[in-house]
Amino acid sequence: MTATRVDSATLRRLPKAVLHDHLDGGLRPATVVELAAELGHTLPTTDPQELAAWYVEAADSGDLVRYIATFEHTLAVMQTREGLLRTAEEYVLDLAADGVVYGEVRYAPELMLDGGLTLAEVVEAVQEGLAAGMARAAAAGTPVRVGTLLCGMRMFDRTRATADLAVAFRDAGVVGFDIAGAEDGFPPADHLDAFAHLRRENVPFTIHAGEAHGLPSIHQALQVCGAQRIGHGVRITDDIVDGKLGRLAGWVRDRRVALEMCPTSNLQTGAATSIAEHPITALKDLGFRVTLNTDNRLVSGTTMTREMSLLVEEAGWTVEDLRTVTVNALKSAFLPFDEREALIEDVVLPGYAAAL
Repeated sequence: MTATRVDSATLRRLPKAVLHDHLDGGLRPATVVELAAELGHTLPTTDPQELAAWYVEAADSGDLVRYIATFEHTLAVMQTREGLLRTAEEYVLDLAADGVVYGEVRYAPELMLDGGLTLAEVVEAVQEGLAAGMARAAAAGTPVRVGTLLCGMRMFDRTRATADLAVAFRDAGVVGFDIAGAEDGFPPADHLDAFAHLRRENVPFTIHAGEAHGLPSIHQALQVCGAQRIGHGVRITDDIVDGKLGRLAGWVRDRRVALEMCPTSNLQTGAATSIAEHPITALKDLGFRVTLNTDNRLVSGTTMTREMSLLVEEAGWTVEDLRTVTVNALKSAFLPFDEREALIEDVVLPGYAAAL
């Protein structure tokens, strides 16, 4: 079959799936401005367009720690029930407008306690907001399903408490767990108690690894902690020489471990040098289960449509390539098998067939 290039109109229509997207990194700039004004929180600027530009500029440092520091202002407006309800609902509507049919949103409840909410109240508010967004999207004819990943912050000591939350809310929309935050110097094995608890309770989890730190981070996440997916994982290429896979890279490919790759974000944090040379393309061609993601839509000034467009324009991707990573994402989604299969067969493949 002849490979099919894709134009911008087609890109917008393609059904998409995103596994790695942070709630606190994807707020609407206008919402940040409005909520900050209500709370008396000072922003770098109160003009929404200027604020959006400030986020991208501030994140373009090439340093993961400085990148993470940009979240100060989004987190400031997510400390109340009202702020969480609004930002979660808008999150879903923005995914739907981008053509996303399945998304997994992640956030750290422990970062949203300054307004007096408990950990459980944070999760309840976010789930209520997500449900409202899904209902509105369905009513508008753009249905999207969103599952939640709860994040423990690897620099702190609440990961076990967050794992307990993931277990408690697994029948209320929480589909999995993650650890996030500064990677270098905070190895995933510091949180073995949380991961052991999740395995005992049959709750799946992913781990940020192989972004700011290399192969030891990925190895530890998989072989010591038992992660089912890897967040980013761009440094797996350190174990590939002239197309020959080392033992860890071979394990990741052969066991179909999904790599949650985020091209624009990886450029900002210095984990990749360009879209054209981003490891996602080479890994895709080598048969790895790569997935395409946004990471933080506000901070990176991006959407799933934009990420796809960049790969088409700068790395020569085709509709078939985009279909591959979309199906990959759904195959590795933290959903029951029959629900994943239905999304692929009933939604994604027909949507791509129409484009082809």
